[in-house]
Amino acid sequence: MTDAEDRLPQHLLDAIAPRGLTRNFPAHAILINEGDSTDSLYILLSGRVKIYASSDDGRELVLHEYGPGEYFGELSIDGEPRSASIKAIEACTCRVVQGSELRQFLADHPDFAMHLTRKLIRMVRRLTEQVRSMALQDVYGRMVRVLTDLSEPAGEERLLRHKLTQQDIADRVGASREMVNRVMKELTAGGYIGQREGRLVILKKLPAAW
Repeated sequence: MTDAEDRLPQHLLDAIAPRGLTRNFPAHAILINEGDSTDSLYILLSGRVKIYASSDDGRELVLHEYGPGEYFGELSIDGEPRSASIKAIEACTCRVVQGSELRQFLADHPDFAMHLTRKLIRMVRRLTEQVRSMALQDVYGRMVRVLTDLSEPAGEERLLRHKLTQQDIADRVGASREMVNRVMKELTAGGYIGQREGRLVILKKLPAAW
Protein backbone atom coordinates (compact mmCIF):
# COMPACT_ATOMS: atom_id res chain seq x y z
CA MET A 1 0.00 0.00 0.00
CA THR A 2 3.02 2.24 -0.01
CA ASP A 3 3.46 4.68 -2.90
CA ALA A 4 6.88 5.19 -4.53
CA GLU A 5 5.91 8.77 -5.37
CA ASP A 6 5.58 9.53 -1.65
CA ARG A 7 9.23 8.67 -0.99
CA LEU A 8 11.55 11.62 -0.52
CA PRO A 9 14.13 12.04 -3.29
CA GLN A 10 17.64 11.41 -2.00
CA HIS A 11 18.71 15.05 -2.28
CA LEU A 12 15.81 16.17 -0.06
CA LEU A 13 16.44 13.34 2.38
CA ASP A 14 20.09 14.40 2.64
CA ALA A 15 19.09 18.05 3.11
CA ILE A 16 16.52 17.51 5.87
CA ALA A 17 18.39 14.77 7.77
CA PRO A 18 20.68 17.15 9.74
CA ARG A 19 17.60 18.95 11.09
CA GLY A 20 16.26 15.90 12.91
CA LEU A 21 17.15 13.20 15.40
CA THR A 22 17.18 9.45 14.72
CA ARG A 23 14.83 7.36 16.84
CA ASN A 24 14.25 3.61 16.92
CA PHE A 25 10.84 2.08 17.65
CA PRO A 26 10.00 -1.57 18.35
CA ALA A 27 7.25 -3.41 16.52
CA HIS A 28 3.74 -2.40 17.66
CA ALA A 29 4.98 0.85 19.25
CA ILE A 30 2.64 3.84 18.94
CA LEU A 31 4.54 6.71 17.32
CA ILE A 32 1.63 9.16 17.19
CA ASN A 33 -1.70 9.10 19.01
CA GLU A 34 -4.83 10.58 17.49
CA GLY A 35 -5.55 13.84 19.34
CA ASP A 36 -1.90 14.52 20.27
CA SER A 37 -0.73 18.13 20.05
CA THR A 38 2.80 17.28 18.86
CA ASP A 39 4.03 18.75 15.57
CA SER A 40 7.02 16.61 14.51
CA LEU A 41 7.54 15.17 11.04
CA TYR A 42 8.69 11.54 10.86
CA ILE A 43 10.81 10.29 7.97
CA LEU A 44 10.81 6.50 7.88
CA LEU A 45 14.33 5.15 7.27
CA SER A 46 13.52 1.47 7.79
CA GLY A 47 10.52 -0.68 8.71
CA ARG A 48 6.81 -0.15 8.10
CA VAL A 49 4.06 1.74 9.92
CA LYS A 50 0.30 1.91 9.59
CA ILE A 51 -1.95 4.95 9.84
CA TYR A 52 -5.29 4.23 11.47
CA ALA A 53 -8.34 5.73 13.14
CA SER A 54 -9.94 4.04 16.13
CA SER A 55 -13.30 4.02 17.86
CA ASP A 56 -14.02 4.28 21.57
CA ASP A 57 -14.50 0.50 21.77
CA GLY A 58 -11.04 -0.17 20.29
CA ARG A 59 -11.96 -1.01 16.70
CA GLU A 60 -9.46 0.18 14.10
CA LEU A 61 -9.75 1.28 10.48
CA VAL A 62 -6.40 1.24 8.68
CA LEU A 63 -6.09 4.21 6.34
CA HIS A 64 -2.66 3.61 4.82
CA GLU A 65 0.81 2.16 5.29
CA TYR A 66 4.22 3.78 4.85
CA GLY A 67 7.61 2.21 4.13
CA PRO A 68 11.23 3.38 3.96
CA GLY A 69 11.77 6.81 2.42
CA GLU A 70 8.22 7.97 3.10
CA TYR A 71 7.20 10.51 5.73
CA PHE A 72 4.19 11.23 7.91
CA GLY A 73 2.99 13.72 10.49
CA GLU A 74 2.98 16.65 8.06
CA LEU A 75 -0.66 17.56 8.79
CA SER A 76 0.46 19.02 12.12
CA ILE A 77 1.79 22.04 10.20
CA ASP A 78 -1.60 23.73 10.77
CA GLY A 79 -1.22 23.49 14.57
CA GLU A 80 -4.28 21.29 15.03
CA PRO A 81 -4.29 18.00 17.02
CA ARG A 82 -3.21 14.81 15.26
CA SER A 83 -6.05 13.41 13.14
CA ALA A 84 -4.93 9.75 13.15
CA SER A 85 -2.65 7.35 15.00
CA ILE A 86 0.57 5.77 13.73
CA LYS A 87 1.74 2.31 14.84
CA ALA A 88 4.89 0.40 13.89
CA ILE A 89 3.99 -2.78 12.00
CA GLU A 90 7.58 -3.91 12.47
CA ALA A 91 10.64 -2.46 14.16
CA CYS A 92 11.47 0.84 12.48
CA THR A 93 13.92 3.73 12.48
CA CYS A 94 12.79 7.31 11.89
CA ARG A 95 14.36 10.70 11.48
CA VAL A 96 12.19 13.00 13.62
CA VAL A 97 12.11 16.68 12.63
CA GLN A 98 10.54 19.20 15.00
CA GLY A 99 7.78 21.44 13.67
CA SER A 100 9.82 24.65 13.83
CA GLU A 101 12.62 23.02 11.82
CA LEU A 102 10.09 21.66 9.32
CA ARG A 103 8.53 25.07 8.72
CA GLN A 104 11.96 26.61 8.14
CA PHE A 105 12.90 23.76 5.80
CA LEU A 106 9.72 24.37 3.79
CA ALA A 107 10.66 28.03 3.43
CA ASP A 108 14.22 27.18 2.36
CA HIS A 109 13.33 24.32 -0.01
CA PRO A 110 10.38 25.04 -2.32
CA ASP A 111 10.99 21.68 -4.03
CA PHE A 112 10.08 19.98 -0.74
CA ALA A 113 6.94 22.15 -0.51
CA MET A 114 5.98 20.93 -4.00
CA HIS A 115 6.67 17.31 -3.05
CA LEU A 116 4.51 17.73 0.06
CA THR A 117 1.69 19.35 -1.95
CA ARG A 118 1.62 16.47 -4.44
CA LYS A 119 1.66 13.95 -1.61
CA LEU A 120 -1.32 15.63 0.06
CA ILE A 121 -3.21 15.61 -3.26
CA ARG A 122 -2.61 11.86 -3.60
CA MET A 123 -3.73 11.40 0.00
CA VAL A 124 -7.02 13.22 -0.61
CA ARG A 125 -7.68 11.15 -3.73
CA ARG A 126 -6.86 7.90 -1.92
CA LEU A 127 -9.10 8.73 1.04
CA THR A 128 -11.90 9.82 -1.31
CA GLU A 129 -11.71 6.43 -3.00
CA GLN A 130 -11.69 4.72 0.39
CA VAL A 131 -14.82 6.62 1.49
CA ARG A 132 -16.51 5.78 -1.81
CA SER A 133 -15.65 2.11 -1.35
CA MET A 134 -16.93 2.05 2.24
CA ALA A 135 -20.19 3.73 1.22
CA LEU A 136 -20.94 2.01 -2.08
CA GLN A 137 -19.31 -1.44 -1.95
CA ASP A 138 -20.13 -4.49 0.13
CA VAL A 139 -17.49 -6.25 2.25
CA TYR A 140 -16.48 -8.53 -0.62
CA GLY A 141 -15.97 -5.60 -3.00
CA ARG A 142 -13.84 -3.82 -0.40
CA MET A 143 -11.78 -6.96 0.14
CA VAL A 144 -11.09 -7.26 -3.60
CA ARG A 145 -9.89 -3.66 -3.69
CA VAL A 146 -7.60 -4.09 -0.67
CA LEU A 147 -6.15 -7.43 -1.79
CA THR A 148 -5.44 -5.99 -5.22
CA ASP A 149 -3.81 -2.87 -3.75
CA LEU A 150 -1.60 -4.91 -1.41
CA SER A 151 -0.45 -7.46 -3.99
CA GLU A 152 1.77 -7.50 -7.05
CA PRO A 153 1.80 -9.66 -10.20
CA ALA A 154 3.66 -12.98 -10.01
CA GLY A 155 3.17 -14.55 -13.41
CA GLU A 156 -0.54 -15.20 -13.82
CA GLU A 157 -1.05 -14.89 -10.07
CA ARG A 158 -0.84 -12.05 -7.57
CA LEU A 159 1.22 -12.33 -4.38
CA LEU A 160 0.62 -10.16 -1.33
CA ARG A 161 3.71 -8.10 -0.50
CA HIS A 162 3.51 -8.83 3.23
CA LYS A 163 1.92 -11.35 5.55
CA LEU A 164 -1.59 -10.33 6.60
CA THR A 165 -3.88 -11.89 9.17
CA GLN A 166 -7.63 -11.93 8.69
CA GLN A 167 -7.83 -9.26 11.39
CA ASP A 168 -5.42 -7.11 9.36
CA ILE A 169 -7.73 -7.40 6.36
CA ALA A 170 -10.79 -6.69 8.51
CA ASP A 171 -9.14 -3.50 9.83
CA ARG A 172 -8.60 -2.33 6.25
CA VAL A 173 -12.12 -2.98 4.96
CA GLY A 174 -14.10 -1.92 8.02
CA ALA A 175 -15.62 -5.34 8.71
CA SER A 176 -15.51 -8.00 11.40
CA ARG A 177 -12.88 -10.74 11.33
CA GLU A 178 -15.70 -13.29 11.24
CA MET A 179 -17.08 -11.80 8.01
CA VAL A 180 -13.62 -11.76 6.43
CA ASN A 181 -13.07 -15.37 7.54
CA ARG A 182 -16.32 -16.43 5.85
CA VAL A 183 -15.39 -14.79 2.55
CA MET A 184 -11.83 -16.13 2.66
CA LYS A 185 -13.08 -19.68 3.23
CA GLU A 186 -15.38 -19.43 0.21
CA LEU A 187 -12.63 -17.98 -2.01
CA THR A 188 -10.25 -20.73 -0.91
CA ALA A 189 -12.85 -23.43 -1.62
CA GLY A 190 -13.41 -21.90 -5.06
CA GLY A 191 -9.70 -22.05 -5.90
CA TYR A 192 -9.32 -18.27 -6.06
CA ILE A 193 -6.81 -17.81 -3.24
CA GLY A 194 -4.17 -19.87 -1.45
CA GLN A 195 -1.11 -19.55 0.78
CA ARG A 196 2.57 -19.55 -0.15
CA GLU A 197 5.30 -19.19 2.49
CA GLY A 198 2.80 -17.62 4.85
CA ARG A 199 1.60 -15.04 2.34
CA LEU A 200 -1.73 -14.91 0.56
CA VAL A 201 -1.72 -15.69 -3.17
CA ILE A 202 -4.49 -14.71 -5.57
CA LEU A 203 -4.47 -17.71 -7.91
CA LYS A 204 -6.87 -16.35 -10.52
CA LYS A 205 -8.94 -13.27 -11.20
CA LEU A 206 -11.36 -12.68 -8.36
CA PRO A 207 -15.04 -12.60 -9.39
CA ALA A 208 -16.64 -9.18 -9.64
CA ALA A 209 -19.27 -10.10 -7.07
CA TRP A 210 -19.77 -12.84 -4.50
